[in-house]
Amino acid sequence: MTEERWQALTNWPLIVASLLFTVAYSWQVIAELSGPPRIVTGVVIVATWLLFVIDYLVRLWIAPQRGRWFRRNLGTLAMVAIPALRPLRLLRVLTVLHVMRRTAGAALRSRIMIYGAAAALLLIYLAALSVLEAERASPEANITSFGDALWWAFVTITTVGYGDYTPVTVPGRLVAVGLMVGGVAVLGTVTATLSSWVLERAAAGHDDEQPATKAQLKAISTQLEQVARGFGAPAPLPVRSDDRTPPAAPIG
Repeated sequence: MTEERWQALTNWPLIVASLLFTVAYSWQVIAELSGPPRIVTGVVIVATWLLFVIDYLVRLWIAPQRGRWFRRNLGTLAMVAIPALRPLRLLRVLTVLHVMRRTAGAALRSRIMIYGAAAALLLIYLAALSVLEAERASPEANITSFGDALWWAFVTITTVGYGDYTPVTVPGRLVAVGLMVGGVAVLGTVTATLSSWVLERAAAGHDDEQPATKAQLKAISTQLEQVARGFGAPAPLPVRSDDRTPPAAPIG
């Protein structure tokens, strides 16, 4: 059994389990379940976590170089902690269709923008659920409904922080820290990608104004030498990388 074969067998079952996890957790928190319904959703949540832990351990076991695999698959470890992130893999199809017939740079930026936007929305939703579950039982809490939690998550991830809603419990503040760190990472990446696209668009059509590099000047000098030798003429003087004009010929 290879990792590729195992991944092909478990990819869709884990995506379905991840969606069930998200639905069960959302239902449990928003509806404030109790009794048998809460037991059912709790079983779904725990079973999903166990499936993701087993998948991670199996992939780590069959990897030829476990240390290297661990370092290169930190995202997989994050999905073990938060199974709801697994559906982000479905965006791969969307990115493939969106970036067809594009340059490599544009394709990479498109993937980052799509993944970043989806990750930000999912992070907001999960943080709202988590902080609501942590805060609702506290008598001093001001985040007592899903609407309040969703508003708090939006203003927190964007670093606006109006302060009208704030977590007062330790678990709620830990959720806030995770949301702020994740939000800075995700939105910072998306912002940098968007800035790169704007700069590229602004520079389009102005290639003649770009300074030549040493490698380009050396290549031009080599081509001139080859042309001169083909016509039997003396080779031209080499082009200096720190001077845009060739040295003047001596007078007399």
